[in-house]
Amino acid sequence: MEGRDLVRSVKAVGSVGAAQGMRTVRAAWRRRRADARGLPRRGAERARVPGVVRDVEPLPGGGVLRFSRSRLRVLVAVGGAVFWGWDGAGPEPSYALAGPCPQPDPRAVLEPDKEGGWRVVAERVTVTVSRHGAVQVCTPGGVPLRRDLPPRWWEPADGGPARWRQCSEVAADARFFGLGGRPSGPRLRDGTYRLWNTDPGRAFGPDTDPLYITMPVQVVVADAGTHLVFHDNSWDGTVTLREGAEGAGSGHDRAGTSELRMDGGPLRCWVVAGTPARVAHAWASLTGAPAVPPAWALGHHHARWGFGSEQEVRRIVAGYQEHGLPLDAVHLDIDHFDAHQVFTVDHDRFPKLPVLAEELRRDGIRLVSIVDPAVRAAPGNAVYEAGAAEDAFVRDASGAVVRGVVWPGETAFPDFTHPGVRQWWGALYRERLAQGFAGFWHDMNEPTSFAAFGETTLPRSARHALEGRDGDHREAHNVYALCMARAGYEGLRELVPEGRPFVFSRSGWAGMQRYGGTWSGDVATGWPGLRASLSLALGLGLCGVPYSGPDVGGFDGSPSPELYLRWFQLAAYLPLFRTHASLRAGRREPWEFGGEVLRHARAALLERRRLLPYFVTLAQLARRTGAPYARPVWWSAPEDRALRDCEDAFLLGDGLLVAPVLHPGADRRTVRLPHGRWYDTATERAYEGPGQVLVDAPLGRVPVFARAGAVIPVLGDRGGLELEVWAPAPGRTGGGLVVPDPGDGWADARIERYTVRLRGRRVVVEGEREDGADVPSRPVRVRGLGEG
Repeated sequence: MEGRDLVRSVKAVGSVGAAQGMRTVRAAWRRRRADARGLPRRGAERARVPGVVRDVEPLPGGGVLRFSRSRLRVLVAVGGAVFWGWDGAGPEPSYALAGPCPQPDPRAVLEPDKEGGWRVVAERVTVTVSRHGAVQVCTPGGVPLRRDLPPRWWEPADGGPARWRQCSEVAADARFFGLGGRPSGPRLRDGTYRLWNTDPGRAFGPDTDPLYITMPVQVVVADAGTHLVFHDNSWDGTVTLREGAEGAGSGHDRAGTSELRMDGGPLRCWVVAGTPARVAHAWASLTGAPAVPPAWALGHHHARWGFGSEQEVRRIVAGYQEHGLPLDAVHLDIDHFDAHQVFTVDHDRFPKLPVLAEELRRDGIRLVSIVDPAVRAAPGNAVYEAGAAEDAFVRDASGAVVRGVVWPGETAFPDFTHPGVRQWWGALYRERLAQGFAGFWHDMNEPTSFAAFGETTLPRSARHALEGRDGDHREAHNVYALCMARAGYEGLRELVPEGRPFVFSRSGWAGMQRYGGTWSGDVATGWPGLRASLSLALGLGLCGVPYSGPDVGGFDGSPSPELYLRWFQLAAYLPLFRTHASLRAGRREPWEFGGEVLRHARAALLERRRLLPYFVTLAQLARRTGAPYARPVWWSAPEDRALRDCEDAFLLGDGLLVAPVLHPGADRRTVRLPHGRWYDTATERAYEGPGQVLVDAPLGRVPVFARAGAVIPVLGDRGGLELEVWAPAPGRTGGGLVVPDPGDGWADARIERYTVRLRGRRVVVEGEREDGADVPSRPVRVRGLGEG
């Protein structure tokens, strides 16, 4: 036993109590022994590069290039997405892709290029491959977007998975975004980022890496254009980024670089290029349309670890009602379970949970349940016994069920990479529905297993079905939560076929948007945590996950009234608007922070309620287009370098720009505006972009701007849908899309298209539905006419 592990073991026993502490010590040693027995030892390795191209085989959409020590498949799909895979790797099987591989573009032709290389020319992209295996993606005009150098593999002499490295170059002016949920962004600075979903075990800040959702997805924005690159590989790895530098007159630019290192798995990737909107649409076409939450899930949620009883839930709800605060959902954490066991209820503290749920529903409030994957491994636990009968739990290399430690104690973990296990697990939500729950948040699903030392997850040697391919946790770890989300979502569709499931998950991987969204996880209370909350939401949106939001006030501490209010105001404009805190943290109800905060929090809640039709529209459009609700300010103008570096504001759809207050004591702030006319929604004063403006940001509100010509659907004073139209600039037109709420089922959502014109001092609004029918007559409120 190493000395430091002994020290950690003693600390673990002392910090969480003797019984649980000893469990974490035993779990750590079990994991270490399992991997020592079940994983091959890495011995001597042999390095390999592709070598020189020897011959080619044209195929639809591209072809196969055979090198002296490898082969490369290049495919340009219909729509312009580019795939390439080394060593025989194809697009499938893939947990990320939503369906079969896209059809090859019949117009894409493999032809010889200069200096012994080859190229595939298509309408939207050109891919060139050098004679030594460098792959370059260019715009139709021949401008390079990225160049991947020949890869290098390190193969164990006695067999087994090969490690590999892929170095890439991008333009000197390029900026990197994405890689899942990164709190230090949204622009990713120089550094190394790990690709291994991880529960940090404590509240996190901007410097914590990795977190719960890591994805090998990069969005690169440069003068030459925007592109997304996805390396479809779920193994552990790292990405090292280095921004480039322009020569400043010397004529010698330094390219930006990305170095991807993976511990195993296929070397294959997808690249999609175009405007940010086109990239988002192509990415959603590959990985699946985002799930649309029911309208109530776009309202305000209140959660806490430690409500403790039905009486406390009723007290909190009564507080919201007494103070005139809209509330749409209440979330119950693990303390409502019987001894923390999933799919149970503590009937002493929640004796009539279905009655409580029905009372809340009559008031327009839904109950949402936490669901953890770990199942207490004990006789008498009905879920464990049923899972054992189904052979549902992950086993180690020797065939024994893997035991971990989570909140209930000794636990077993379902193997969600097995279709039968997903079906079994999905049926368990029947119990939750019977208790009255309408939504579900998946937690601890990285998966997390407490350990006194070492990694807090399953042994890497643990065996998984992987859809019948068989493998181990090195490949399954990062897709574990994705597969759990699929199990819950598909189970709920079977159980409640008339309703859209509401599922969001702490962990996940590429494609998780098909089943729902996510939240920040345990963000630390403090101003850095507030700023990290915005970074996470924007970064995840660029990776295809449009529905997310933070724990308002932070997870762990007691925020000051100012910090709480500024967090509350930010979250009021993010897709998931939820207050939440840990068992030991301070209160999170708005009235606990004094009368002034209560008054301003009420204003934020009422504005969120007023904008509910806009959020419904954004959710429906996200499903059709892949565009996130909350977008970086460069979304419509990626060529604007100043906007690419702007990280303290965001666009909410096409119509609004939100500039939250992210620093203490601020009552004014600068806001960088994109091109065009923008109206301060509080004063209706007009500003012209691009450029920076200095505006008031009193404690009662954050600056919000409306784009000239925007059509924003809102709730009117009588509760019906109205159109808030912002006057277009002289000589310009405007418009927007509106999607009325089709209900919580699967009814088709009909898009209404509006155009806005200025005729003298009169604003004319015209609309039509996508099917050509006339739009319903809706009240229109025109704003911005007071400014010329």
